[in-house]
Amino acid sequence: MICAAVERCAGIDVGKEFLAVCVLTGPLQGEARKQTRRFGTNIAELERLRDWLKQEEVTHVVMESTGSYWQPVFNVLEDTVKVYLANPREVKARKGHKTDDKDGWWLAHLLRHAMIHPSFIPPRAIRELRDLTRRRKKLLGAGTGEKNRVQKILEDANVKLGNVLSDVFGVSGQLMLDALLQNKAEPAEIAQFAQRRAKQKIPQIIAALEGHRMSDHHRKIIGYSLEHMRFLEEQVAKLDEDIVAKIKEAGLEREWQLVQSAPGLKETSAANVLAEIGPDMSQFPSARHISSWGGVCPGNNRSAGKNKSSHTTGGNPWLRAALTECAWAAATKKECFLKEKFWRITTKSGGKKAPAIVAVAHTVLSLVYEALRTGQPYQEKKVADLNPGQRGRMIRHHVKRLGKLGVKVRSTPLNHETEAVKTKKAKRTRAKDNSPGIRHLQLRAE
Repeated sequence: MICAAVERCAGIDVGKEFLAVCVLTGPLQGEARKQTRRFGTNIAELERLRDWLKQEEVTHVVMESTGSYWQPVFNVLEDTVKVYLANPREVKARKGHKTDDKDGWWLAHLLRHAMIHPSFIPPRAIRELRDLTRRRKKLLGAGTGEKNRVQKILEDANVKLGNVLSDVFGVSGQLMLDALLQNKAEPAEIAQFAQRRAKQKIPQIIAALEGHRMSDHHRKIIGYSLEHMRFLEEQVAKLDEDIVAKIKEAGLEREWQLVQSAPGLKETSAANVLAEIGPDMSQFPSARHISSWGGVCPGNNRSAGKNKSSHTTGGNPWLRAALTECAWAAATKKECFLKEKFWRITTKSGGKKAPAIVAVAHTVLSLVYEALRTGQPYQEKKVADLNPGQRGRMIRHHVKRLGKLGVKVRSTPLNHETEAVKTKKAKRTRAKDNSPGIRHLQLRAE
């Protein structure tokens, strides 16, 4: 029999219209007394639930993280009892034995015997900051959707600017789009709005605009999208100000700066990461735990002594998305060890960049965890020097590549040595690291 760990606890099965609550009380070594009641979800009913839990001297409460329905209950009980939020996958009842009252009892039973891994619920200030950062992300996604709609209308109007310009909403593209909406210029005149390197594509731009079928209807629809995009840009700008204000209000300026010390993170991305993980790293026992919670490390799938395919866990999708963006920035940063790590894993993966970017995101999150845990900013690491084995493999790789390009490579020693000394050194070097040694490569094209 599993020993009990909590004397007075309650399980709440959360629904949209009512709550099924089961309270278990009794000594740890004896049978628990069971009480079941139902409550509504309005404020008066939730306060009545809180008073009942106080009357029964309940110390711990658990409920499933069912959509957003758990949040009103949490807001009322947060200051009264210790509230646990359980992952529905870990507390799912057996099929054919599921009712609301049984679910409440099952949750209370698991909590009484310490068989629930509670989800991370940040403090209220972090939850409010998280609302701002997540809304900003949603607005950016809405802006991307509007751009796609404009591109779809342009295709319907036989305007093929997307085939010529890398970004229709760049400087050149926006100037040309405004000219098309005004309907007062010919294709050759519109092409003159090309800026910088786009000027090299003026003939292709003219060809993409000639004979277009843009009508007043198309212009009206595009105007709606552009107006919505301007509104979204204003909203994002206001959210940026509110995010900074919320960070200062919560006293998180130092933690914000610590997160920015990691490679690939700046003000906006650091605020996104901080809003998801919070400033207190005691919630996560180690960097491995927070990496698993963030969904940037492989899962465990081992059976019969064999390791099976183990994809990354789902984790926190908002944190994972923010870390992936930061990983791309870190992978392109000059003189950063993460850039070398990215390309090393990409090469081992046969040119696939997805595993490499997840690995870099894992490292970035570990660096952020250590910075917040120790209170010390991350110190930039220089790219590690190649050891003799790595250096030899790189030389052989490039020599082989040059050979495939039709360039013959002949190596000669840098200094004048006797044949005996050269032979002795070459044997010692090959026995040590199997590298070709330091040589001067003479190249000759075929």
